[in-house]
Amino acid sequence: MELYVDLGAHSYSIYIENNILKDTGSYIEKVYSGKKIMIISADNVFPLYGDTIVKTLEDKYEVHSLILPHGEPTKSFQSLPKIYSALLEARFSRSDLIIALGGGVIGDLAGFAAASFLRGIKFIQIPTSLLAQVDSSVGGKVAVDLPEGKNLVGAFYQPALVLIDPLVLNTLPERYINDGMGEVIKHGLIMDAGYYEWLQEHREEILARDLSICEQMILISCRIKRDVVEQDPTEQGIRGILNFGHTLGHAIEKLMDFKLLHGQCVALGSIAAAYLSAGRGEITMDEAVQIRNVFEEFGLPVSIKDFGLAKEAVIAATKNDKKMDSGKIKFILLHRIGEAFIDRTVTDEQMEQSLDLLMGGAL
Repeated sequence: MELYVDLGAHSYSIYIENNILKDTGSYIEKVYSGKKIMIISADNVFPLYGDTIVKTLEDKYEVHSLILPHGEPTKSFQSLPKIYSALLEARFSRSDLIIALGGGVIGDLAGFAAASFLRGIKFIQIPTSLLAQVDSSVGGKVAVDLPEGKNLVGAFYQPALVLIDPLVLNTLPERYINDGMGEVIKHGLIMDAGYYEWLQEHREEILARDLSICEQMILISCRIKRDVVEQDPTEQGIRGILNFGHTLGHAIEKLMDFKLLHGQCVALGSIAAAYLSAGRGEITMDEAVQIRNVFEEFGLPVSIKDFGLAKEAVIAATKNDKKMDSGKIKFILLHRIGEAFIDRTVTDEQMEQSLDLLMGGAL
């Protein structure tokens, strides 16, 4: 299946197909006519898929690889010199190519390196986690973290191609399937109530990794994100709704020192945003509780009461996030399930109330 992302000169295709990795070379030939390729991957991913991809490339290209430690700490400035040095040592030029093979950390990091090396080198995303397949590999957001928070230094830099192989989900630990569902459920909540219902109806197949259902789910989520990104590629307006659950989610993720996965934190932030939406009278509290229950049914955390987090610390952390806008915290709330909006009027007191509920307080 092919999804075309229409961004003018920066347009590209997303291909979703079981076992597509064995045909990587033929797809790359469609968008790249240079000589050298650098595969940037993680130490828990390259051993699984690196040989398959290299074999499809080595007859036509000079292939290099750089393997980095897996995990969020790798997505830092300290990793960039390693990438730049590897590219310089292999004498890469602006006409050469980077492949990001891995989850969201590798995709964001390799993408930022591609955007900044020689002021821009072509790159391709091959996402190997569910979260990366449905979210971070699409849309051109690339970044590194700072000690103060996630993704505080980054760029909008579109890939030349995205290749998604649902078969790789079979090698993921269960918690990483649950993790990806944090972003998937978010897509239904912000844009498509029918999709949100479909996910609930197919929960057992999704968690059992039924490949036909998972392929369909990945396609729908990518289509939702594609449709938003085409309207607003650099997040000047509507693209902000994709940050539903991220305002408080990023704060929790940072305060937990990344011991929780990103999708888990998005789930917690989404539940808090649902509580805020109910407090505004946009949705009912029954709907907010049902949203919490859906995240829980997909194996995601729904409370922070055992995490040892102080409400004041969470609120303070939101103010170091890139979602601050002219001194105001930008929240994404729900008018109704399937329709999100951007709000800049949430007060510290309202955040405290939502965090009270997230800590297991009375509804």
